[in-house]
Amino acid sequence: MGIRKVGGRHGSKEELYVPGILEGLGATVRHFFRNVLAPPEKKYIRTIQYPDVKVEYPHRFRGMHRLVPREDGTPRCVACFMCQTACPARCIHIVAGETDDERIEKFPVIFEIDELRCVVCGLCVEACPCDAIRMDTGIHPKPVFQRKDADFGKADLLAILGREETQAGERSNVAPPPSAAGTGRVDRAEGDRGAGGRTGGY
Repeated sequence: MGIRKVGGRHGSKEELYVPGILEGLGATVRHFFRNVLAPPEKKYIRTIQYPDVKVEYPHRFRGMHRLVPREDGTPRCVACFMCQTACPARCIHIVAGETDDERIEKFPVIFEIDELRCVVCGLCVEACPCDAIRMDTGIHPKPVFQRKDADFGKADLLAILGREETQAGERSNVAPPPSAAGTGRVDRAEGDRGAGGRTGGY
């Protein structure tokens, strides 16, 4: 049994190409006159007089990273390396160290983000179990003359503030110390649901 080839046959309209060109030009002309003559609410494209008028970033805009601090000013990060592992651009560098606080096993001695390598995917924010890193600053990285100026350390990331509406749920994600009458066990399962909408487990 032979192989039967089935193919579409072009009509005279497709073979001439002229009707297709005219149809495309018609759409272009229609959009042009609608954007020029129509009222602003019916235009396809809204012209922004930049830089005199700047477009406000949407609420879910992924801005620069920041580290969420605890009440004592230390970062909520517990150096679990989840964000560094999830980052496809490998722009996060963490060096962990031991802490004297019995409620926290580790803390980041070094926490650096290379904003030039970041692809703004947000996977680091999704991977963090403690809601310690966010991209709710509403700002984008500023241009730099030297590459080293785009490396943000722990102090730099803690100094960056988030937008006011995203800071409402920030508080310490460390369980309070056990009372004298308690069992002495720290409940690590009691997390904090911050503005990021996730539960911190440390």
